[in-house]
Amino acid sequence: MFRKWMYLCSAMACSMVIAQGAAAAPTADEQAVATAVEKLRAAMTSPIDRASLEQLVDNHLSYGHSNGVVQTKAEFIGQLVSGESTFVSITLSDQTVNVQQDVAVVRHTLTAATNDSGKPGNVSIKILMVWKKTGGQWHLLARQAVRFAAPT
Repeated sequence: MFRKWMYLCSAMACSMVIAQGAAAAPTADEQAVATAVEKLRAAMTSPIDRASLEQLVDNHLSYGHSNGVVQTKAEFIGQLVSGESTFVSITLSDQTVNVQQDVAVVRHTLTAATNDSGKPGNVSIKILMVWKKTGGQWHLLARQAVRFAAPT
């Protein structure tokens, strides 16, 4: 009896591990959103890729900064192109992607070296992004950043 019980428990444990592995694999849409996020990250770093920014960002963008400033698509791209806001490097970590039909919610931590208007700096912020699928392509519809206390 004990052996049967052990075999049953082992079989259940194995099936749970297999099921968790299958659930962890990203869907095609989740992968497409993650790719769009990476393209946006690359387009925002020097040199600025205005054409990619125009394609990746929705015309109705609401781009919220951690200081409370909210920008439109034109303001967001204009600030990057002008050099007023310059990302020397951007690293994204702890990213999650949740897709529900044609909307995706992305969360991550952004750590960056900046050179805003020629003044070097560093930033670490938490980001929430909302992406919308239109015409088979994912576009950034909203983004909000918040400051957080970095672990010591």
